Amino acid sequence: MNTTRTLTFQWTGWSLGISIVVVLVTAAYCYAAWRRSGYQRTFGLLELLRLVLVIFAAVMFNQPEYIEEFLPDEKPSVVVLWDDSRSMETRDVKTAGQSADALTTRRDAIAPLTESSAWHKLQERINVVLQPFSSPKSPGSNLYQPLNDAMEKQSNLLGVVFASDGDWNEGPPPVQAATRMRLKEIPIFAVPVGSSIPLPDVELLSLDAPTFGVAGKSVRIPFSINSSLPRDHVATVTMRTSDGEELQKEINVKAMGRTSEWIIWKPEQIGDYQLTVNVPTHHDESLTDNNELSAPISIREEKLRVLVVESYPRWEYRYLRNALSRDPGVEVSCLLFHPGLSKVGGGNRDYIKEFPDGLDELSQYDVVFLGDVGLDDGQLTVEQCRLLKGLVEHQASGLVFMPGFYGRQFSLLETELDALYPVVLDEAQPGGWGSRTPSHFELTELGRRSLLTKLADTREDNIEVWSGLPGFQWHAPVLRARAGTDVLSVHESETNKNGRVPLLVTRTYGAGKVLFMGTDGAWRWRKGVEDKYHYRFWGQVVRWMAYQRNMAKGESMRLYYSPDQPQIDQTVMFNANVMEKSGEPLTKGDVVARITSPSGKLETVRFVSAGDEWGAFAGRFTTAEPGQHEMVLTCKQTGTTLETSFFVQGVANERAGRPARPEVLDELARVTRGKVIAADKIDDVMNSLAALPDPPASVRRVQLWSHPVPAACLIALFGVFWVGRKAAGLI
Repeated sequence: MNTTRTLTFQWTGWSLGISIVVVLVTAAYCYAAWRRSGYQRTFGLLELLRLVLVIFAAVMFNQPEYIEEFLPDEKPSVVVLWDDSRSMETRDVKTAGQSADALTTRRDAIAPLTESSAWHKLQERINVVLQPFSSPKSPGSNLYQPLNDAMEKQSNLLGVVFASDGDWNEGPPPVQAATRMRLKEIPIFAVPVGSSIPLPDVELLSLDAPTFGVAGKSVRIPFSINSSLPRDHVATVTMRTSDGEELQKEINVKAMGRTSEWIIWKPEQIGDYQLTVNVPTHHDESLTDNNELSAPISIREEKLRVLVVESYPRWEYRYLRNALSRDPGVEVSCLLFHPGLSKVGGGNRDYIKEFPDGLDELSQYDVVFLGDVGLDDGQLTVEQCRLLKGLVEHQASGLVFMPGFYGRQFSLLETELDALYPVVLDEAQPGGWGSRTPSHFELTELGRRSLLTKLADTREDNIEVWSGLPGFQWHAPVLRARAGTDVLSVHESETNKNGRVPLLVTRTYGAGKVLFMGTDGAWRWRKGVEDKYHYRFWGQVVRWMAYQRNMAKGESMRLYYSPDQPQIDQTVMFNANVMEKSGEPLTKGDVVARITSPSGKLETVRFVSAGDEWGAFAGRFTTAEPGQHEMVLTCKQTGTTLETSFFVQGVANERAGRPARPEVLDELARVTRGKVIAADKIDDVMNSLAALPDPPASVRRVQLWSHPVPAACLIALFGVFWVGRKAAGLI
């Protein structure tokens, strides 16, 4: 680094003239005063100091500046930044000498700029640095970061060549980095590549397969197709499983829009499968590598444990018990208190004699139904209600409230179960409301979309089924739904000051789910159709509530997460239950999950204790890539490990086939006073760089006239002058 130092003055003719006059007048006055004193030495020194003070002030009056210039020893640098992201694989660039139909990829179009031999003409004067950014495996593209890094890492930066399609989807806007470059007088020579007009294409946009299914039960596999073709067309979508099974569905693909459809698959065998959905290539398509997606799914043998607690064997209880007992995927236990008898009621092997004792027994149940029971007549206890709350909150079990006309569930509101209740009940009418004429359910908009209320394959047929179900003649005294709940169905006609009376309400509490069933007439749905709708509804309820609890289980660890089908950039909440080797819940421990993304990136999620009594731990993870993520959950204290995986739905933000955005690069060049140059005109890039002047020297200016050090010296001299006059007896 070469350094030059100079002292300059920002004087004008007036300031210089005034300074000279003042100094001369002061010099004459000082000489006259010294002569009057008889040329005494003391008086001579004082007058000389007076003259120095005036000269010092006159110099400061002309604004002196101390300037240091730092000239770098090394050659100036030019950074060539080129985009290596997934979108650069788009084949939409026409090159000279090729036919109109022959297109090349964006990456190939800028390939000459990425070769070091192309810049040999500038090497004598300029140091050329070639730097790619992003990569084909990156989930997104950040244009701000490479520009910012170029400024930070290159001390003698002359200019930047920036070759990209302008498609950015991560980080701050790149114009912010361009603004900083403008302040440093660093121009950007933008080389845009790619077509800003969407290519004719049919893209399989998403494949939202569930995490797991049940052997022998149909699974709905939704998918979405995005078309940029100018006309509708009919396509036969094919889904293949990893064991060779093939399903097809003919759909109408909408022009210039998105089409959402699904395929119904009924797996027969348990195991891990890979589902591959393919959309046939249209003859007008330009891109053919985005018509297929794959997703994993695990098919399991279902065995859910359900506990039904009731007081009297009312009709709703009898038919519910039959429905659950005949479901091959459900193992049901019934506890019938039957107030008035000396012992609890019972019958076949489905009945138990007492409420499960302690955490170990209760935690085995995936779903608990609470009928018309309460704290009276030796039924539930306050402690049992507390355990039920913990079962839902910390172990992701489901709880179904099914009140009756005895109104016993009102006493449960005096326990910790009150926090789980999805509705507010009318205490003035504990017995509920009955009528001579049957009433019906009416689905809300949310209920029409819910899988819980799906009794037919299509939305229109489902609405028709619900409107035709036999009615009920009693409903619970509900005033309104509580905040944070989902109302799936309301009374068709009964209203109060809060609106329609809610009958079917769900909510999430902690890690589990809660359902409120406001009538006891669902058993009537069997009229004329036997078990068709009644069994299907309660089967869906049980599986919906137990879904998360059975995501991944080991001998002493259980893991579940929400949402069960996470999307890109969504936060996934993990919950784990960890047991010690003795079977007791782990109260304190180091629970860690190591997650490996599809690109190989490894992240660590540390869980924190969320409930010592239940061995509950919680953590969170924000998704960034689509595809299957491998997860290993470990606990240091118990030495146990649980291996599982989860699938992130959707496609990466950065993908081939999207239109280029040349306006982004045009803005970068305009802000920095650079140029926009075509990718095939590399000589223009060379000439523009060669014409750039060397970077100006780095200048450091010290304004002495306003600097505190000269001011302090002036004040010190005034002090010496005053003390000298005092000592000479002149003051």
